[in-house]
Amino acid sequence: MSQGFDYDLVIIGAGVGGHGAALHAVSCGLKTAIIEAADMGGTCVNRGCIPSKALLAASGRVRELRNAHHLKSLGIQIGSVEFDRQAIANHAGNLVAKIQGDLTNSLKRLGVDIIRGWGKVAGTQKVSVTGDGGEKTITAKDIILSPGSVPFVPPGIEVDGKTVFTSDQGVKLETLPNWVAIIGSGYIGLEFSDIYSALGCEITLIEALDQLMPGFDRDIAKLAERVLITPRDIETKVGIYAKKVIPGSPVVIELADFKTKEDVDVIEVDACLVATGRIPATQNLGLESVGVELDRRNFIPVDDSMAVLSAGEIVPHLWAIGDANGKMMLAHAASAQGIVAVENIIGHQRTVDYRSIPAAAFTHPEVSYVGLTEAQAKELGETENFAIATSRSYFKGNSKALAENEADGIAKVVYRQDTGEVLGVHIFGLHASDLIHEASAAVANRQSVQNLAHLVHAHPTLSEVLDEAYKRAVAS
Repeated sequence: MSQGFDYDLVIIGAGVGGHGAALHAVSCGLKTAIIEAADMGGTCVNRGCIPSKALLAASGRVRELRNAHHLKSLGIQIGSVEFDRQAIANHAGNLVAKIQGDLTNSLKRLGVDIIRGWGKVAGTQKVSVTGDGGEKTITAKDIILSPGSVPFVPPGIEVDGKTVFTSDQGVKLETLPNWVAIIGSGYIGLEFSDIYSALGCEITLIEALDQLMPGFDRDIAKLAERVLITPRDIETKVGIYAKKVIPGSPVVIELADFKTKEDVDVIEVDACLVATGRIPATQNLGLESVGVELDRRNFIPVDDSMAVLSAGEIVPHLWAIGDANGKMMLAHAASAQGIVAVENIIGHQRTVDYRSIPAAAFTHPEVSYVGLTEAQAKELGETENFAIATSRSYFKGNSKALAENEADGIAKVVYRQDTGEVLGVHIFGLHASDLIHEASAAVANRQSVQNLAHLVHAHPTLSEVLDEAYKRAVAS
């Protein structure tokens, strides 16, 4: 126990990042407290990954059972498939309550003090907490900021939480609008288009950039578009942005060309989901008390050890993790950063290897990737003077995918031509979110396609799509 301090470590924010940091801190022998003003579990547990996965699981079953052509090909016939919207919403709500309870109990069981209220930095090694009982100040040898993020709503869009809403309200599935506009075709937009289309809604997907699924590798995005968007009741508007969105019945959306800003169209829909990304929740954290300024995008500046920076210099005993530092806005990245921050607090030098952190969109079928896209790898190759190569394999050549009659999919490996080092892997297909972890380990260990091509995979399994991609890389 640190002499003269209330705690060794105080964490502000009990999301996935703060929770991961707290568990690791306790295992390292630190007396730890965690402060939370809202819901334990933060965005992921309450308004993000957890409830959305529950909705995707239920709506995915509906899609599967209503796909008479697919079932018939397996020799199965089924009558009409009905669902109860409220029961599906309850499934998501019940899962949130369970995970939230498990997370809270795991902290209590390990002796982490949970302090309810708004926590902010009140000077070096000091935190003030404002709650129902007024304000109090506690001291800590080290402080980790983990305040998370909130949905970004572009100017001109008015959110009423009912007819125009963000994913925060969307995961509650309070209604199933006949026609819903989704603004943004990243993870959140894709997953909600999957949920809504499976449950019978018509969708207009509006993407400001000049291609759908920006950020995904282009080969993956092209195939995903062909499978996840084109055959479904989804209309797309690309290179178009929502200049103005007015809630009501109907919702009125004024559309304009993203490049020229010229008005293009006005559409009227039943509801509008704003899925335009997230911004850090970094206001009112008391950072000015220790001379810290947010960067131009309101992220907390940190170095590779997660130490907070002021004018490029380390601020002693202050750390920031998760969405609030903007390094990689994923729940599991926040957790990894929390562990790294604690490791550095106890004097073990450690950093996060972002290239090996995988990501996934839980559509049907799924999209996942780790490392660099082909375009990013080419850019790196030009900077560091090496050539890159790619290899692809397809689910339609995989026995297990054929047995499931789910043969839409591709695995793509991006690697260095000279050393064979794997720089990125991208998968679209059945269980892609599970398959990616083998590739993630390969990237983390900087393995070459030559070595990976000799690994033995069980047959018949979906994992053989990666095996095939590695073997093709070596044969090319």
